[in-house]
Amino acid sequence: MPLIAPILDDRAFEELFAELRDRIPVYNPAWTDHNESDPGITLLQLFAYLGEGLQFRLNQIPEATRIAWLKLLGLPMRPARSATALLRCQRKARPGEVPGAQIYAGDQAKAGKVVFSIAQDAVIWPLDCVSLARKPVLADPAAELDDYLDGLDPELRTSLQARIDAVKRADAQVAAVAPYDSVLLEPDGSSGPVDFADTVDACVWIAVLKDPAITLKNADGRAIPLSIGYVPAPAYPDIDTASECGPGAPPTLHWQASLAGPDGKGRPAYTALRVAGDSSGGFSRQGVVRVELPADSSVLGVPETDPELAGSGDFPPVLDDPRAAQVWFWLRVWRGDGSRIGATRLITLNALTCEQAVEAAPELLGSGIGQPGQVFQLAYAPLLTDARHPVRLQVEEAGVWQEWRQVDDFDASDRDDRHFTVDAEAGTVRFGDWRFPQPGERIRVTGYRWDGGAQGNVPAGAIAKLAPLPERQPAAPLTRPGEDLKLANPLAAEGGLDGESIEAALARIPTELRHNRRAVAKDDFADLARETPGAGIGRAECMPLFHAPSRSYKPGNVGVVVWPARDPAHPNSPTPDNFQLARVCAWLERARLVTTELHVIPPTYRRLAISLAVKVKDGYGLDAVRDWVDLLLRQYLAPLPPYGPDGAGWPLGRPVRARELEGVAMQAEGVEFIAALRLAEEAREPGADAAHWVERELVGMADWEVPTVAGITVVAALADGAAPPPPGQDIVPPPATPPVPIPALRSEC
Repeated sequence: MPLIAPILDDRAFEELFAELRDRIPVYNPAWTDHNESDPGITLLQLFAYLGEGLQFRLNQIPEATRIAWLKLLGLPMRPARSATALLRCQRKARPGEVPGAQIYAGDQAKAGKVVFSIAQDAVIWPLDCVSLARKPVLADPAAELDDYLDGLDPELRTSLQARIDAVKRADAQVAAVAPYDSVLLEPDGSSGPVDFADTVDACVWIAVLKDPAITLKNADGRAIPLSIGYVPAPAYPDIDTASECGPGAPPTLHWQASLAGPDGKGRPAYTALRVAGDSSGGFSRQGVVRVELPADSSVLGVPETDPELAGSGDFPPVLDDPRAAQVWFWLRVWRGDGSRIGATRLITLNALTCEQAVEAAPELLGSGIGQPGQVFQLAYAPLLTDARHPVRLQVEEAGVWQEWRQVDDFDASDRDDRHFTVDAEAGTVRFGDWRFPQPGERIRVTGYRWDGGAQGNVPAGAIAKLAPLPERQPAAPLTRPGEDLKLANPLAAEGGLDGESIEAALARIPTELRHNRRAVAKDDFADLARETPGAGIGRAECMPLFHAPSRSYKPGNVGVVVWPARDPAHPNSPTPDNFQLARVCAWLERARLVTTELHVIPPTYRRLAISLAVKVKDGYGLDAVRDWVDLLLRQYLAPLPPYGPDGAGWPLGRPVRARELEGVAMQAEGVEFIAALRLAEEAREPGADAAHWVERELVGMADWEVPTVAGITVVAALADGAAPPPPGQDIVPPPATPPVPIPALRSEC
């Protein structure tokens, strides 16, 4: 039976007062004036009012008991999470001025009243950039080059053929050439994503732009650091392209900068750059790469070459842009493991990573009382704590301040361990039962981070003000930023979440007791995947023993299929992007067994088309009934709760029956009967360019598949009993290559 919390007393004021008034004849028959003007009636109303307040407090006992269970189980409410953003800084320097401006970790950037903290030190130079991809024109240059040349204008064909001949003369080893087009990626996020996986050389070219009158130098002849920000474009992998979860090492990037002079053999010269830090994981996630230019920056430049060789081979591409005169030198980067950099949303110079967090000043919490389980309140909440940013706490023991360490719990603590725990949502620190501050020992916190919440998810361009820390001064010849520095976030900040509510924490008790933060059983993987912070997962299903790459069942494998709670790009077939899959992988990686091979995969959809003829009841319009039938069928076949046959989304692997859909359509208001229903699935023959629709009474599903509705056709039932039109005939497949829009030219008289 369901566990329903009882209401101990549900009487309201009127009922309590009526009950008291009805007892007057029993206990005092002489009292005959029951009007509100009587003082005794006023007293009864007062008692009823007080009784209503008492019973309200009495009814809080079940909720108080559940909250006590939370405390007893050591399950604090989940704290808020901070939003992160990538900042692009721009600085203008006049000739003769110090060009570099120093920014330190902890400096604050603001979007209105929302405060963000800079995550790392950086030097902002009066530089800008534009990225370029060499997109191939031909799929198979060796086989298609002659046909491509024959189709060009004679003058253009002659020019391109001369360049091809010049390249072959310069390098006798060249057997084939690949014509390419240059695609630009703007540093302010104004251009669309560019896929660098489909390039002729697997490289990303970055033109570093500088005012020729400005000379760059660093203090003491040290290398010049550059901060290059990277943001990948969202991608939607399928079951074949989803990678295996695990702590695999990210790819390494190789960076080179072009030199002004040749290498002595007529070829362009490059110098390798040292990578001081890379939070982008080899251009696989949002982050900043810090590279160091040579201390003598005068050697950098654009290699001089024969105009016919410009942009070919190892020569930097030709920037056909008004900014070409500002190109100082070219950076080229590629991955060392042979993989290619994928679709990219943003590459920008002078980049900073910021997080919606505030560093708290030191606080004196009080003195110990010599009792176990002491709890002290911090000045700010919620806290943002992790392994990199714990609460720094000290206790004065015998006149010496001793460092204590933050732990998740006291299970592994003994009498000699100086440990404490933190309730991040409540903003409290708690000492254990083994070792705790003694009477008179002062307790202080030297630092922690706080803030967070959904308010940090500000739109692009909202972060526009920098507030440097005044007490930190840079080494000469660098300066602190001032009015000459502008910053903005080219893309919206994301990742901010509000703290967990009491209702959500109480609802989490059963699942927490079941899996205890460990993924062992089937339900453990599904529960933990749905709870992934910041991923927005609406549904998760675990497939034991499922090996996703081979679509087979093998010992030691676990497949977890996840659906996003919201997907505007695919409303009828919600699909998680690569960021959501990566977050779920990282979350489950902490809880899985060492012997488990884990694959977090997106759902695989099988497209269906439905056509049915309905008899509409008198008084109902066909258009309204058509909309109701369409809505009911789509909700019944939907993959996300609260829809589906059982309200949990369409089950994985469950077949779709035409008879079953007839029963669903009959539930629409205004439908008298279903004359006929035809069900079809999309099928694609091996080697065929286009798919076709195959009618079936039952559409089977593989264990990892769910249906998606491609189209529904509802017509009125005819008197002669004619069948409805074939399903899927009105569905127009998307073109393999979208047409390129060309503006129409107007003729002038």
